[in-house]
Amino acid sequence: MTAFKIHTEETVSPKAKAIFAGAKKQMGVIPNLYGTMGESPELLKAYTQLHQLFLETSFTAEEKTVVWQAINVEHECHYCVPAHTGIAHSMKVDPALTEALRNEEAMPTEKLQALKDFTLEIVRQRGNVTEEQMEAFFAAGYTQQNVLEIILGLSQKVISNYTNHVAKTPVDAMFQQFAWEKK
Repeated sequence: MTAFKIHTEETVSPKAKAIFAGAKKQMGVIPNLYGTMGESPELLKAYTQLHQLFLETSFTAEEKTVVWQAINVEHECHYCVPAHTGIAHSMKVDPALTEALRNEEAMPTEKLQALKDFTLEIVRQRGNVTEEQMEAFFAAGYTQQNVLEIILGLSQKVISNYTNHVAKTPVDAMFQQFAWEKK
């Protein structure tokens, strides 16, 4: 089995040192995901930029959590489901919403259910959604902008979920309390 290196501040390329320093300043640690991505500073930079851009979308904290976790669970990401559970807690998202997403249960509102359903349709159909699916999403109160913002979130999650799959990134201690396995 190929073991992927988890870079530290000492071993990472100079191209990624600023990202590592920013993560350590913000979180107090360098997450294993960043350590793994540190092997490719370009991938790490793309991921962190997409993450920041997704945070700037029109979605609420709950809606961002729905998009992220629906994708993480669909992709069966052993690392991102716990990490985004912790992130949701820090964003003051109701833990009941996070648990419903982790367990593939119904959302607490019709609007959030429409967001989860449409996000999964985009993932499963590789963007080839039907006009009826689009209209149902719009009828729930979402816009064309939101469609494109889901694609942005999906782009971020493909980078992290796929990296974690190939590298088998170990879950950080700070997220281990939220460990997850697909049912």
